[in-house]
Amino acid sequence: NQLLESILKNWRNLMSKSIDDLLAEAESKQIQELKKDNLKLLKQLDKAKNRKEDLIDAVYSAVQTNLNLWNKPKVPKPISSKKTKHEEIAIAVLSDIQLAKITPEYNTEVAERRVVAYAKKVVELANIQRKAHPIRKVAVFAAGDIIEGELIFPGQTHLIDSSLYKQVTLDGPRIMTKFFDILLANFEEVDVHWVIGNHGHLGGRNRKDYHPDSNADRMLGSIMSMIYRDEKRIKWTIPDSTGDNHWFDIANLGKKCKFFIWHGDNVRGFSGFPWYGFGKKLQGWKTLAANGLMPDFDYAIAGHFHTPTTMYLNDIRLWVNGSTESYNTYALEQLASMGRPCQWLLFCKPDTGVTAEYLVKLDDV
Repeated sequence: NQLLESILKNWRNLMSKSIDDLLAEAESKQIQELKKDNLKLLKQLDKAKNRKEDLIDAVYSAVQTNLNLWNKPKVPKPISSKKTKHEEIAIAVLSDIQLAKITPEYNTEVAERRVVAYAKKVVELANIQRKAHPIRKVAVFAAGDIIEGELIFPGQTHLIDSSLYKQVTLDGPRIMTKFFDILLANFEEVDVHWVIGNHGHLGGRNRKDYHPDSNADRMLGSIMSMIYRDEKRIKWTIPDSTGDNHWFDIANLGKKCKFFIWHGDNVRGFSGFPWYGFGKKLQGWKTLAANGLMPDFDYAIAGHFHTPTTMYLNDIRLWVNGSTESYNTYALEQLASMGRPCQWLLFCKPDTGVTAEYLVKLDDV
């Protein structure tokens, strides 16, 4: 009888509440659990603040715990094409977003608009190509400096609009989720190759004892792979220090479509324009590949210099990506040069190589 009375009492209480009240209670419980987990993680971060490797692990743990409470909506899969003849792959080159950077015409808000606009233009141009042949897959070559960092050069803290924490855990994931959701809604498969840039180094110019994996670009890439952990149509390749190849990646998209991807900050040149330096580096790496000392490649992708260009270096074709930023006063003063907001978009046929290239302009966004 007591059990029955207890059940009836709970049922009456339940029926007396509105749907809004019930949802509020459920949300309140979830918030309490989140606060409990966050308090635990803050204690871990406090203990780890003087131990660099432990600090990185604590950040990843914090992100994973919070993602467990977020049910990310699934992205609808595009309608599959039955055509297979002459199928090609779209290649979106994404680099040098410099997320929190401030110039007279650039900040985080502008960066977000341009990254989203670039994703939409990738889809628009792929649809034009689809009139001639099927394109089911897009490869994303993220070539570094997606975030801006805080200690890369003197006075940098006065030229950013958000902290490294906010870039990596809040603004970066929000913007990149918009970008990848657009691609997933329009391509059956997304293949991401994510390498680091120099602006992601946590120790700035003087890295001292930081681990090679302690790079904010890599952290953002790893967080994105956590966000899409349940999405089977997206694949992530994020090189780390295992095998000592943490600064580059070889994306194998087919027999004639192997791309060497790296940021480009290790290339030197005269007055900031290192075209000779690119040739020297790539010819050296190609020789090493011919001797079996590293994987071979057909093409090369880099960023870093914010100046879009393409060149032939014997049998290697190189694309240097632009940036989404605009009006860089440092480049104006020191280099008497300034790139306009843009990103490369390529198309390749796996057995024959690159078939088309677009320089996607973003200065109207």
